[in-house]
Amino acid sequence: MAVIPRTAQGHGWLRPAVGVVELSQSIIQAVPLSSRKATGGSTEGTAPFLQLPHFTEAVIKKIARKVRTFQELRDMSLQDRAELLSQVGGFSSTEVQDVEMVLQMMPSLTVEVTCETEGEEGIQEGDIVTIQAWVTLKRGNGLIGALPHAPYYPFHKEENFWFLLADSVSNNVWFSQKVSFMDEPAAITAASKAIEDTMEGSGATVKETSAAVREAAEKVRSGSRLVMGKIQAPAEGNYNLTCYCLCDSWLGCDKRTNLKVKILKRTRAGTRGGIVSEEGPIVEDGAEEEEEDEEEEYDDYESEYSEDEEDERDTKKKVPAANGTVSKKGTNSELSGSDEE
Repeated sequence: MAVIPRTAQGHGWLRPAVGVVELSQSIIQAVPLSSRKATGGSTEGTAPFLQLPHFTEAVIKKIARKVRTFQELRDMSLQDRAELLSQVGGFSSTEVQDVEMVLQMMPSLTVEVTCETEGEEGIQEGDIVTIQAWVTLKRGNGLIGALPHAPYYPFHKEENFWFLLADSVSNNVWFSQKVSFMDEPAAITAASKAIEDTMEGSGATVKETSAAVREAAEKVRSGSRLVMGKIQAPAEGNYNLTCYCLCDSWLGCDKRTNLKVKILKRTRAGTRGGIVSEEGPIVEDGAEEEEEDEEEEYDDYESEYSEDEEDERDTKKKVPAANGTVSKKGTNSELSGSDEE
């Protein structure tokens, strides 16, 4: 991802990607695309309301005096919402319970994202930037992974979320990754490995690394997922980015967060991670051969000289031993001769 070349200005794929996810939402919830047109104070139109059971265009018009957006309906207390649906919308108690059950299943997302160059204070153009984001999901019923309410969809559909870090002005997507809340053990393993590698790379101690890994695993168990990746920093400038967390199964549950990134002019020389050669000066091939020949001749001369020394030592050892024996015998004979006399 970090080496993918940037596209021309305005030729990015942010808007097509968002459009594909919105199309998926409408197909799964069996909501017409025309209902997504902005009306009144809502930029999402009436589409999010139509995914709820027993809701029609007529019901939406009735409650529009009290509730303008879908988020306002979700933020209402259980009692206030029940009174609104029963008194204004004309729902029965059973229909109100059906609506509440679906609202309790819908996810609420929060996103915390950071961009930094590891080991450096700021981000400079050409740096390898690490993107780290924690996406947290909460539901009214307390579940983390769940199948969406899609009565008109012919198959069981798992929820999928897409994290996009993009520049909405230039339409460029800087980073994208799929996020799933279904497989918790796999998410714990991936988050622990990513945090461990990051801590070890920053020079943290074993104790600090273990604490960070435990904290990450606990976050995953509580409903968060770690999104991490690397990109290459673009040219110098100030960028107003947007973090998108899009759900392909629900309408009105997408989360957008603004992020300002400042890219500085390149002042650090060289590249990170480069290997400095520790080898000595390069010697020409001819010189190496001459040195090898000289070493061989010196070794031969040294071996011959050592052999001569060994022969001389052996001779010296033998001569004193023979002289000592003869003199001893001579002395004995002289002594014996004197005794005889």
